[in-house]
Amino acid sequence: MECDAKPKDDRDWSLESLNKAYQQGYMAGLTGHPNTRHDQSAEVLAAAWEAGWDDGHEQLLRQQKSA
Repeated sequence: MECDAKPKDDRDWSLESLNKAYQQGYMAGLTGHPNTRHDQSAEVLAAAWEAGWDDGHEQLLRQQKSA
């Protein structure tokens, strides 16, 4: 029997799911939603969502500053 230190959820992601989480976070940040929504169960997907949110929120602030 194999002993794995990582929780199963941290192995259940793909490049496609990372991209989707990032894009969802980006849109949330871009539209001014708070950085509180993390539907992803795996930490790596939550991190991708948060990175997207950070980038989208930064873009929103740049747009507001130039308006």
